[in-house]
Amino acid sequence: MTTPLLDASRLVRREIAGVSVADLARQHGTPLYVYDADMIRRRCRDLAAWDTIRFAQKACSNLAVLDLIRREGVLVDAVSTGEIHRALVAGYEPHAAPGTASVETLPPAHPIVYTADIFDREALDAVARLGIHVNCGSADMLEQLAERVPGAAVTLRVNPGFGHGHSQKTNTGGEGSKHGIWHEEIPEVLRRAEWAGLSVSGLHMHIGSGADLAHLAEVAGALERIAHEIGRSLTTISAGGGLPVPYKPDEQHADLGGYFTLWDAARKRLEDRFGHRLRLEIEPGRYLTAEAGSVVTEVRAVKRQGSRKYILVDAGFNTLARPVLYGSYHPMSLCPAAGGEPDGIEEVAVGGPLCESGDIFTQSDGGYVATRPLPAASVGDLLVIEIAGAYGFVMASNYNSKPLPAEVLIDGGSARLVRARQTPEDIVRGETV
Repeated sequence: MTTPLLDASRLVRREIAGVSVADLARQHGTPLYVYDADMIRRRCRDLAAWDTIRFAQKACSNLAVLDLIRREGVLVDAVSTGEIHRALVAGYEPHAAPGTASVETLPPAHPIVYTADIFDREALDAVARLGIHVNCGSADMLEQLAERVPGAAVTLRVNPGFGHGHSQKTNTGGEGSKHGIWHEEIPEVLRRAEWAGLSVSGLHMHIGSGADLAHLAEVAGALERIAHEIGRSLTTISAGGGLPVPYKPDEQHADLGGYFTLWDAARKRLEDRFGHRLRLEIEPGRYLTAEAGSVVTEVRAVKRQGSRKYILVDAGFNTLARPVLYGSYHPMSLCPAAGGEPDGIEEVAVGGPLCESGDIFTQSDGGYVATRPLPAASVGDLLVIEIAGAYGFVMASNYNSKPLPAEVLIDGGSARLVRARQTPEDIVRGETV
């Protein structure tokens, strides 16, 4: 059954950031990641009240994106040796220029912070060689760092005993999470840091990705209590990330002004207690890039399975894994190949090409196939999967020996290729028989 033309037209998209979807597909092929540079800039500037915006680059680590946010004054978080390397190639310095903080001034910000629950051997080598600041999520990291960098200052990532996220798999606090140092163990961890000759200069908490602000606000009180235990050595506190992004039509952007006011008040109370300034950081990932990204994919088959209609596209969960991992919702729109207006909308399931029953973009948490209202589609039409700029390409894979897609950045109405599509030769490079 179809519904009126007016409804169908709302689900048609012919341009991304002023550039024709059809032209992007013709020039770069499909599936294709497309990023809107102006949207990323707007989201960076949304958070200008904070002393430091530190991008969790695991959300979207393309070098062109990193360079763009660096030019916006945003610093970066790295969770691996590879992400450290990416940050350096994108133009970040490994550590802050020499300088001292006083009662009146903020301490210098670290351009790159390595955040993890362990040091693999390559990461420990890298932070020691480059002098990169470390955010320790496990007490064992302290002695390991002290052996290589005696006298280092560190940040502690603390698990406050509670967490929240858009999925249990993105919940990073509480007993069900491996992340962070358990809050009740802070006194012992501080003793271990002192024995190792390390100073604790930073405190960081993060309870989950895609949490709502009510839950995120609880972190401020928990961090303030832990800060009292650590004491005057603190110079930086981090609210972590997890800022929500509206994926569904009934969702809205969060009250960022109110959220900053809450954290600024906690910071000021700690400054009064310690007698010196504290740098207040926020660590967004998805918030800066999610809305900027889209996946353009071509419809390659339309079929019925009993009473349900499917449209099958050339992108799969090897391209965008969030729906199969979390049952995540992404808005979708159609770019008709013929260029005309659609004659109505239909309830359809949208799937990909992979040899997996779970290769469905319209599914709920738990793997149940759902449907979505979309204009009637034909082979050759283009489907745009929206709000795909965070945890999209970074989780893409070569499953079924599919090549990684190309990435394009649109800036000022001009589209620039920022990652070439993989070739079959790229996929097997490094293998031997």
